[in-house]
Amino acid sequence: MTSNFKALEASEVDGNFSLNIVEKNTKDLPEGDLLVKVNFSSLNYKDAMSATGLPGVTRKYPHTPGIDAVGEIAESISEEFKEGDKVIISGYDLGMNTSGGFAEYVRVPSQWAVILPKGLSQKNAMALGTAGLTAGLSIEALDSFRGVKDTKSIVTGATGGVGSIAVMLLSQLGSEVTALSGKQDQQDFLIETLGAFSVMAREDLLKSVRRPINKGLWDIGVDVVSGEVLSTLLAALNPGGAIACCGLVGGTSFNSSIFPFILRGTALLGIDSVEIPINSKKEIWENFGNSWSLDGLDKI
Repeated sequence: MTSNFKALEASEVDGNFSLNIVEKNTKDLPEGDLLVKVNFSSLNYKDAMSATGLPGVTRKYPHTPGIDAVGEIAESISEEFKEGDKVIISGYDLGMNTSGGFAEYVRVPSQWAVILPKGLSQKNAMALGTAGLTAGLSIEALDSFRGVKDTKSIVTGATGGVGSIAVMLLSQLGSEVTALSGKQDQQDFLIETLGAFSVMAREDLLKSVRRPINKGLWDIGVDVVSGEVLSTLLAALNPGGAIACCGLVGGTSFNSSIFPFILRGTALLGIDSVEIPINSKKEIWENFGNSWSLDGLDKI
């Protein structure tokens, strides 16, 4: 099929980037097994990077950002999917160098798509979006390593996309969550809306924990900051604890001694939500549609 549709397009002229709504045709989309009518996408930091030409995301302009999308299959040449199936697409090259979810249609390889779980609406799938997927992968890794229920946990960047979902989900799964945030005016939101047990300022964390190793304070953590915050968290884990690291808000490197690893058996778990096998993504989306179903997404 061919059809005209609207898309948000980032274009570059002499190093200056602009955004415009443009009309395109489905024949202009890249090759792929699935043509999907997009109903929702979510806004991610990587989309802002792509839209403004920051290095390392998008090589060629004009370009349509949007690293995730949910919608209905309009056309399929894959045996695994049929027309009318509702699917989630996230990660891989979508919205980076492949025309992304900020458009009414995308065409992608079938290996990038998962069927929308029955317990998850299209809107809530993208309310979670890539941030929710990343939070889910982090918590799944922590649960596989040592369990989540009846733990003391800490979540950094707790008012952000990944952080807010991580706080909600950990709390729902039975962990006592400390929300780490530089936004002290968000304490009521973090506790009453997200379910955090307590809130701590970044400055207080850095002042109160002695490195290279401190008294154990938490069993597990989800860290989107890295840098000095991650170094500090590693020093403050209980024996057998673990941190799932999935972001670099505070920098691309950190310092740590070997002591937390050889004296307490702690672990640093790296989380990738882009290139992981599609079955791993499918498992997380299925969880959000069933045992991890979150109430109150509209509030956040």
